[in-house]
Amino acid sequence: MRHRGMGPAAFTARMLLCAAAAWISSGAAAAASGVEQLREFVDTARSAQGEFEQTVSSASGRRAQQASGSFVFLRPGKFRWSYDKPYPQLLVSDGEKLWSWDRDLNQVTVKRLGDALGSTPAAILAGSGTLDRDFDLAEAGSGDGLDWVLATPKHAESSFQSIRLGLAGELLKRMELQDNFGQTTMIVFTSLEPNARPDPSLFRFVPPAGADVIGD
Repeated sequence: MRHRGMGPAAFTARMLLCAAAAWISSGAAAAASGVEQLREFVDTARSAQGEFEQTVSSASGRRAQQASGSFVFLRPGKFRWSYDKPYPQLLVSDGEKLWSWDRDLNQVTVKRLGDALGSTPAAILAGSGTLDRDFDLAEAGSGDGLDWVLATPKHAESSFQSIRLGLAGELLKRMELQDNFGQTTMIVFTSLEPNARPDPSLFRFVPPAGADVIGD
């Protein structure tokens, strides 16, 4: 078995909604603040799909890890986060369970969602709209041509210290996640289509023949 260190799947629960932030698109006017746009998105967006590029770096100075792929979300709780590079991996949630499939190893990990979305990035995208229950929101200024929002989890059990969301106009362009292990995950959305109409079958997962299944 090859050794990868901390691969993309290690961020499953956190990305998920690593994923979820992909939906930050709002119908608010251009003059609206970042927080106003975020609230509008949570109130109105039901789904989204697109592509992303991800970089994970650590305070220790280890070489940053690069990944890219595609995503689709359907609120509440359903999403599909697919890594195409550097090697294929797939994360699928049907709203009740979260499946993580390493295709090369043909290994599947399954967990019950429960309240797992909570104060995670996925809650922003695929949650049930209880943003203010789980996060403290604050304007975080402008930079790199983006309006920034800082989302700080209210619950101590969250694995994230903070999430920064960068918006341009009505679309989410960037997401920066600071976790409790000194790692920073940067997600750049190279394309994002809000209120898409995803095929329901995308949120169903059946372990492939011969796969090693771990978990619930």
